[in-house]
Parts: sequence; structure tokens; C-alpha cells
Amino acid sequence: MRWLATLVLLVLLAAGGAYLVAGRGEPPRLTIDKPERFVGQRSALEVTAEAPGARFTTLTIAVEQNGKTMPVFTLLGGASANITQLDPNRLHISQAFGKETLPELQSGAARIVVSATRPSFLNLRTLSNSVTKDLQVRLEPPRVAVVSTHHYVNHGGSEMVVYRASPPDVRSGVRVGDVEYSGFPASGAGATADPALQVAFFALLHDQDLNAPIVVFARDEAGNQATASFVEKVFPKPFKRSKIELDDRFLQRVVPEILEHAPELKIAAPPAGGDVLPAFLKINGQLRQMNAEQIATLVSTKTSQSRLWQGPFIQLGNSQVEASFADHRTYFYKGQEVDRQVHLGFDLAVTSNVAVVAANAGTILNASWLGIYGNCVIIDHGMGVASLYGHLSSFDVKVGDTVAKGQTIGHSGMTGLAGGDHLHFTMLVSGHPVNPVEWWDAHWVQDRVDRKLREAGATRSETR
Repeated sequence: MRWLATLVLLVLLAAGGAYLVAGRGEPPRLTIDKPERFVGQRSALEVTAEAPGARFTTLTIAVEQNGKTMPVFTLLGGASANITQLDPNRLHISQAFGKETLPELQSGAARIVVSATRPSFLNLRTLSNSVTKDLQVRLEPPRVAVVSTHHYVNHGGSEMVVYRASPPDVRSGVRVGDVEYSGFPASGAGATADPALQVAFFALLHDQDLNAPIVVFARDEAGNQATASFVEKVFPKPFKRSKIELDDRFLQRVVPEILEHAPELKIAAPPAGGDVLPAFLKINGQLRQMNAEQIATLVSTKTSQSRLWQGPFIQLGNSQVEASFADHRTYFYKGQEVDRQVHLGFDLAVTSNVAVVAANAGTILNASWLGIYGNCVIIDHGMGVASLYGHLSSFDVKVGDTVAKGQTIGHSGMTGLAGGDHLHFTMLVSGHPVNPVEWWDAHWVQDRVDRKLREAGATRSETR
């Protein structure tokens, strides 16, 4: 009996120890990834839940508002959700979330509650955890109204609109097809009377459909959106087509130098006298696209909130146009077609090593080698507007410098993918190349920009 009592005591102690060990295990780890701060008519809910082996006894999601608890998700069934196993221990739950899927939601404060339990070691205990996130429910869409008048867009060209958007924290701008252009406070362009006024420069890009929808939009963090159409007419513009014959002398000159500056292509320079055409084709296609993305990111993220320029932009003095905007080029090598690309700028030539001046006032965003453009300067003129100067032989400015219209920024050359000494010049709107001809035109600047800003201030009381 004494032996039996000892055995029972040992079993009890072992069971108690196992129970204590089980209780020390980690409870489920829970993260509410989305929404971040706001919920609207149609938002997204995303939750990550972690436990050993992704084994959960229960997992529930609910919303608390005005003393009510509204179930959203449970492992036992209910609303439709996508459940993905990210790794052996983590589940990701995502589903539509908002007024459309939860009709009881009301505008105002709310709280998401995620709770989960999992079995412990040897299934002796249940470990639980719960996390919450406070949110604001927004069900009313923003308001947007166009203030400026007479909006006409050329294919490949630019335009500007003045509009009013509220409440103050909404994101707004112009959407052309699937491309969005950010709006900026009109106070940055001198219109300070009404804080709700916004200005947006936008474009109908050369490769977009003439019938692409163009709207002003205002969108809040809850996903609610309002739009307004405003463009009176879109004008088609013919784009030139040209043939370019490549020769070995040109290829041997440009390809090795560009490859030295383009480690991102991961291409070794061909041996002297070797076949450089394959490398050229990657430069002309893949590197060209990389450069376009780099430029778009630089201009759209670094632009000033204020308009830094005035009046028409300057064309390189006494220059001859060698190639125009959106020239569709077909490349031939030894009589065979090898590539097709679109030239998105103007090639302007005078004589070798001429001074290149800033087309308008602004701040230097880039003054270094930039892929196919060789030595390249990019000037930010504010509110998403920028100008690019390629193939320079030298720089007279550095990043961060403030430059005036007509100030020398460098000298022309033939660096990068240039067949001879010239300036590659283009205008950029939110990083997208647009036809510079409009920006060189004093009448266009006066009518499409200055007039609208003046009228917006004059008609404030009439357009509320």
C-alpha cells in the first residue's frame, strides 16, 4: 500500500508538472493588419493568426459599436472569407468588410475584436488571446467640385484643373484611365483665399486611348470616393514614325559605356569586337523601362507642394529639332528589323558642347548618369511638373540647387544612347513624359494655367 501511495503521488506530481508546463506555452499571436484607421462602405479586413502548427480551437472576429457586438468571422462558418496558410504556423484571414457586408455599422467610433484559443502541450489546457483595434467608420463620401473652366486635352499633352475637395484629409487629384495624378493645395500656386481649393496637372499619355475616362476624384482612407467629369474635348495628334539604321561603330561606342553604369542589367560587357547587338537591345528596352520607372518615382515623390515656375518654358536657343515627341522608331541592323521603341522627348541640336539652360525656375532633383540618358539633369518645377535634360557632357549644378529660368545647368554632349551631340529634352507630369511644345507656348501657359488660377479666386463665392 505504501508503494501504491508513492506511485499515485508521483503520477499526480507528474500530471501537475505537465499541467504547469502546458500553461506556460505561448497563447496565439494575433495581428489586425487591415483596416488601419477607417472603415467605409466597402473596405478590407485582414488578420494574421499564429500558433504551433496553425492549430486553433477557436478563432473569431467581431465589431463592437454602440454597445452592440456584430460577428464578422468564425472558424465554424459564417461570412465568406479567404483563409491562407502563410507558413506552418500562420494563417491569414481576409474578407470584404464595411457597411455593405455589415449593414448594422453606423458612422462613428467602433472597435474590432479578434479572439483565438489553441490547445496546449498534450492538449492539457487551452491557451487564449484577444486583440483589439479602435477605428472610425466613415460612410459619407467626400465632396469634389470643379472650379476652373475650359479644359481641352491634346493626345500626349498636358492640362490643369482647379477644383474643391473636402474634408481636408481626403486624397484627391485627376484620374486618366488607370493613371492617377495627385492634387496639390492651390495655396502653393498663390490662391490662398479658400483652403479647400486644389490644383492638379495631368496628361493624356501618348499610349492611352483617346476615349480614356478623365475625372477629378476625392477618396478618403475608408475607401469612399466621389468623382466629377470636366474635360470638354480631347484632340487627336499624329505621331511621327521613323527608321533608324544601327551600325557597329555606334554600337561599339555606346554599349560598353552604358553597361559600366548599369549593373542592374546584370550583363557583362561584350569582348572587344564581339557582338554587342543583344546588349544594345536590352539597353534600348529593359534599361529604358527601368529608367522610366526611376524617373517617375523620383519626380512624384520629391516634387515641391508649391509652383516654382512662371511663364513659358525656354527651348534651347537656336536649336534644330532632330526628333519630336512620341516618335515611333523602328530599328534596323544590317537591313533587318531588330527593335521598336517610342522616343519620348525632343532632340535639339545647335553645335557641340553648347550651354544648356534651365527651361524654367526650380530645384535640381538629379545631376548624374541616368541610364540611356547618360549625364542627365532633372529639374523639379513643383506640383508634379518637371523637365529633363539628357546626353550632357558636363554639369554646372548639383542635387538640391535652386536654379532660375535661363541659368546654365550643363553643356550638351553625346553621353548615353546618343548618336551625336544634342540635347534630349522633355517635360514630365508626375513623372510621365508629355509633349514639351505646349509648355514652350506663352499662350498655352496663360490660358491653361494662369487664367484658371485667377478665375478660381474671383469666383469663389459663386462656385460653393
